[in-house]
Amino acid sequence: MGCSVSNLAAKFAFFPPRPPTYEVKKRDDGKYVAASTAAAVPIPQGEDSSLNVHVIETKRGNKIVAFYLRNPYARLTVLYSHGNAADLGQLYDLFVQLKVNLRVNLMGYDYAGYGASTGRPSEANTYADVEAVYECLQTEYGISQEDLILYGQSVGSGPTLHLAAKLPRLRGVVLHSAILSGLRVLCHVKFSFCFDIYRNIDKIRKVKCPVLVIHGTEDDVVNWLHGNGLWELSREPYEPLWIKGGGHCNLELYPDYIRHLCRFIHEMENITTQTRLKKIRQNLHLQNSSDGCCSGCSCRGSLSCCICSCKVKLQRPRCLDCSCFRCSSCFKCFSRPRWPKCCIPSCCLCCPCGPCVKCSSCTPSCPNCSCNIPSCTECWCGPCMRSCSCIPGCMKCSSCVPSCMKCLASSCSDCFCCRKCFSCSCC
Repeated sequence: MGCSVSNLAAKFAFFPPRPPTYEVKKRDDGKYVAASTAAAVPIPQGEDSSLNVHVIETKRGNKIVAFYLRNPYARLTVLYSHGNAADLGQLYDLFVQLKVNLRVNLMGYDYAGYGASTGRPSEANTYADVEAVYECLQTEYGISQEDLILYGQSVGSGPTLHLAAKLPRLRGVVLHSAILSGLRVLCHVKFSFCFDIYRNIDKIRKVKCPVLVIHGTEDDVVNWLHGNGLWELSREPYEPLWIKGGGHCNLELYPDYIRHLCRFIHEMENITTQTRLKKIRQNLHLQNSSDGCCSGCSCRGSLSCCICSCKVKLQRPRCLDCSCFRCSSCFKCFSRPRWPKCCIPSCCLCCPCGPCVKCSSCTPSCPNCSCNIPSCTECWCGPCMRSCSCIPGCMKCSSCVPSCMKCLASSCSDCFCCRKCFSCSCC
């Protein structure tokens, strides 16, 4: 039922020009050329090295026509999906201007049933059409998704977002007078129905590249709210262009249109692969931090979190003499050497004050036994702080004795040992 209703909706959504404004002929050498069938269509006659005409077969059995306009100074390529009631013959002059002003290669195509393309127009056919054109760009011209910008106007926003949702490394997307969905053009609905076509409102969330939205404020065919809604739902929205007084089919006549589009193309050219990867890593890091169990507390997944059970495996060291979690709350821990600025053991790398200033490998344990006496010889060694039979005295001198001699324990002048022994009650 939903499929039949969708086909019925397609009959009211597509209005291809009748008759077509151009025709395609095959030369003796096997190449295709386009010839105008209308006086107002400025398709050049004869040899044009900057224009290549392709006839591409889709996976649904249709043969669609595509124009590839080459710019020798281009760094990026634009795949243009045009709006309703137009074909390549009417858009050729616009393609030439965009190719020159934006300094890009441009590939435009006619949907099935439009222009000289075979088949009947439908939502499924337009999806197959844009996929076939993208494969042609890859095989014929070696263009990867990193160097591609998808451009969708009006109905063309449907196949544009369909392809953009499948290409995670796409350079950018331009939505020109785009629609949220086919049904939402006719009436305001809050839910998507099975018979709705071009549900861009669901696919825009899957696009992972910068999205530029262009819309006229006086568009009487597709309300400005469609463009604004797509811009707000974009994961990486670019500064939009709201053309004051612009309609549905005349935005190219405004100077701001080409000016803003040029700035967008220029910024996309300057985005390197390293920059894109850095943004992806940052987004993944933020997403992982917010998805963890720390999302409900103020630590937000930081390494210093020691109260909530974060996903981060690094924690503050436990007390060696007791089972307390934080050493600052244990009385026994206070007898251990401390960092001067805090109450955390001096050589713990997790201390926010920084590691030990004299060494980076000292560990708060006796090398010969489990008495937990610090073993470092370069910093807060403190062998006299507690009695230990493994260490007879200070490792750097022989005058420091860890035993109690009626509170006459000698002191060490070369290290930071205690002046008294703490192994008896008289001390």
